Amino acid sequence: MPGFLFLDLLMINYNQQLDTLIKNALAEDIGNGDHSTLCCIDAHAEGKAVLKIKEDGVLAGMDVAEQIFKYVQRNVQFNAFKKDGDQMQFGEIAFEIAADIHTILKCERLVLNSMQRMSGIATLTKTYVDKLKGYKTRLLDTRKTTPNFRLLEKEAVRIGGGTNHRFGLYDMIMLKDNHIDYCGGIRKAIEKACNYVQTIKPGLRIEVETRNLEDVKKVMATGKVQVIMLDNFTPAQIVEALKIIDGQYETEASGGINLQNIESYAATGVDYVSSGAIIHQARSLDLSLKAKTAV
Repeated sequence: MPGFLFLDLLMINYNQQLDTLIKNALAEDIGNGDHSTLCCIDAHAEGKAVLKIKEDGVLAGMDVAEQIFKYVQRNVQFNAFKKDGDQMQFGEIAFEIAADIHTILKCERLVLNSMQRMSGIATLTKTYVDKLKGYKTRLLDTRKTTPNFRLLEKEAVRIGGGTNHRFGLYDMIMLKDNHIDYCGGIRKAIEKACNYVQTIKPGLRIEVETRNLEDVKKVMATGKVQVIMLDNFTPAQIVEALKIIDGQYETEASGGINLQNIESYAATGVDYVSSGAIIHQARSLDLSLKAKTAV
């Protein structure tokens, strides 16, 4: 039961954050009015539009598009022909929307920007995930995201088959190189983090970055963490590190992981590989929203 409650709370929080994103994005785009529409379209005119797929890939952002339209007009008719995570091909129609024409035109750019970006990320993520088939290793995303768009970029990773890592600085402790150096060493940083969790933020997981095998040995001697990050280790070095760790902690390989080398990292048996590239190197895919008019 607690697990289901936790998932329900996550969904409530996601929907609240999405509403805030939509509100701010529409305000940025519309400003004091969509004057292009106001000048030539009757305020009460109704119409339909279809989302045309113009490039192959993994579709993402269908649920987001529906929520954008319904944020502006609750009674829109959103008819989905495909769903998030589906393979899409050039020439297909993803959805049809029936609403006030003002609503369609106000939402058009936000819907397209969101879906094109999300579909690009989901497509690239799936390409990475496909490389991991047959291995136990799972793909993590990072915080290398677009400011104010992280919510949907990470959702696109999930749709593409990746695993969301921390969403921000607030939902876990990650002791990286700068934290360790400022604090005065890896043991000291871990001890302080453990005390912080016990006294101030119970339940926070602790992950610590290691830069070499000596760091790994220090973490093993100290304990008190849940995940050990092996940063910029070669696959051969990861094999050695995993021997030291001996399954006592979850492990994450990070740094310079790409489509060309991801399998060599997975072959080491590491639990996770993380890649910022699945978001910041993704290319938006081509979609268009076109008016559906009577012939």
